[in-house]
Amino acid sequence: LYIKAQTNGVLVVWLYVDDLIFIGSNPSMFNEFKKEMTKEFEMIDIRLTSLPQHWSKQEDKGIFITQEGYAKKVIEKFKMDDSYPVNTLMECGINLSNHKEGEIVNPTLFKSLVWSLQYLTCTRPNVLYAVGVVSHYMENPTTTHLEAAKRILQYIQYIKGTTNFGLYYSISDDHQLVGYSDCDWSGDVDDCKSTTYFAFYMGDIAFTLMSKKQPIVSFYKCEVEYVAPTSCVCHAIWLQNLLKKLGLSQEESTKIVINNKLAIALAKNPVYLN
Repeated sequence: LYIKAQTNGVLVVWLYVDDLIFIGSNPSMFNEFKKEMTKEFEMIDIRLTSLPQHWSKQEDKGIFITQEGYAKKVIEKFKMDDSYPVNTLMECGINLSNHKEGEIVNPTLFKSLVWSLQYLTCTRPNVLYAVGVVSHYMENPTTTHLEAAKRILQYIQYIKGTTNFGLYYSISDDHQLVGYSDCDWSGDVDDCKSTTYFAFYMGDIAFTLMSKKQPIVSFYKCEVEYVAPTSCVCHAIWLQNLLKKLGLSQEESTKIVINNKLAIALAKNPVYLN
């Protein structure tokens, strides 16, 4: 995500693999951005894009992005309007599995629900982890998996009065990256793999988040906690290179914040790896 604020408007750019989506209030900024990017990359089929009114709101000191209308439509689509509200995204201690008891449900219905929730994470990162968990079971979903997915909607229903919450990107001169990393340990009971999750801030703005299973099975908690910030560092390097292309070079080292003392000691003194 790249944000550029000038006296004549604000430009917000999303990058996904090799696709760019940019929005703003001043079309001339689009042309300037396109001109700069074509110096480095070949760009095809560039079109002016803007978000619907219920998505974005430009203010004097930044831009506010929300999916209020979309959240309400998802609740209505899956007939969760009158559902009993809950205050947690997942049941405490629940361990979803491919072998959980339950009847097979319509995969198309389950995929539609999960994809709708995934799209909602654009402005509601608080549901990202739970959505990532239920997305593991889209091929052969059962009633147990469907109930877990619908519980996320029940949580959204619990905060129905705050469906207008979203992300606020303020104008700031602080472009320094800071990463936060954490993980679970053998959270997937089917393959015993752990899940890495991290978030990156630029100033006081969280602009990239990740929740993904680790590719290996770790036998020790310390090993899991070390693999997680390693992935975070790789992403930090990629972000540094991207920001350099956008004219926001990171002169200082990127700080990665983790909460495991053994992993911190291991990162500071690699001799422990032997």
